[in-house]
Amino acid sequence: MYPFIFKPILKTMIWGGTDIRPFKGLTPADALVGESWELSHVEGNCSVVANGPLEGQTLDDLIAAYGARLTGEKVMQRFGRTFPLLIKFIDARDNLSIQVHPGDRLAWERHHSFGKTEMWYVVKAAPGAVLYSGFRRPVNAAEYVRRVEEGALMEALQRYEVQAGDVFFLPAGRVHAIGAGCFIAEIQQTSNITYRIYDYDRKDADGNSRELHTALAKDAIDYTFRSDGRTAYTPQPNETVGLVTCDYFTTNLLDLSRPTTRDVAALDSFVAYICMEGRLTVCDEQRNELTVHRGQTVLISAATQSVTLTPAPAAKLLETFVT
Repeated sequence: MYPFIFKPILKTMIWGGTDIRPFKGLTPADALVGESWELSHVEGNCSVVANGPLEGQTLDDLIAAYGARLTGEKVMQRFGRTFPLLIKFIDARDNLSIQVHPGDRLAWERHHSFGKTEMWYVVKAAPGAVLYSGFRRPVNAAEYVRRVEEGALMEALQRYEVQAGDVFFLPAGRVHAIGAGCFIAEIQQTSNITYRIYDYDRKDADGNSRELHTALAKDAIDYTFRSDGRTAYTPQPNETVGLVTCDYFTTNLLDLSRPTTRDVAALDSFVAYICMEGRLTVCDEQRNELTVHRGQTVLISAATQSVTLTPAPAAKLLETFVT
């Protein structure tokens, strides 16, 4: 197998913006694109290979043909034939709803689905743009219900003014929202289960209020108070900088100005590289080579032994794999 890139799945959203297409080098259009799903195995939204001899094959086709050689033995044992991560870019021209995602147990009981733990990396942010993550002080279920009924939930949320490079880890159960002016890369479990708690009283294209899931969210929320939801790290050019390690994925930051070779043989997992800045060449030990630019995501199979990343002349990447 060679390094794969996939056709983006562009999602028109009521709150979307106009930055995703130019960011990815695509022709601008009038439609407001809120998300670009870069690597997806969500039902009805399966990524399609965009390069090489297997162009046109879906991610599902690849898993059926190559199994653990693509995803890794431990990944196959744990997740079966489901690719376990969904990778996307999000462009919020307007505020997204306040929401929460259930954990594995509750998601399986209610929806026969995985839960949804995720992380955000802020690619860019307008002046004053904010993200919400968790509660600003201890809150219990009774207070949550009361605040929702009184329209006062926003006052209880932790609000963060953000800038490019900020990182947030969002385990399932943490109430959160993306504010207007944020452009982020998101890595999450393969799940599309979202409980919308508050949506600023907006209407959809037909003039209807969007559905809220207040009661479902009550049992999904983790009410544990945490004083800081932002992930601290120290940028180090040309070094591997760990951002998030959790039960579902590990994500590192690579800010490169010179070639680096990554030994991936022992991971027993696929590796995805998300290019957020610049351009680079990706070459595996079999000399399969691919040029990747800003806004693209490349998938490296678990059968790969090593990959050399050569920036041209610089590139910033997120590297993620199953822990």
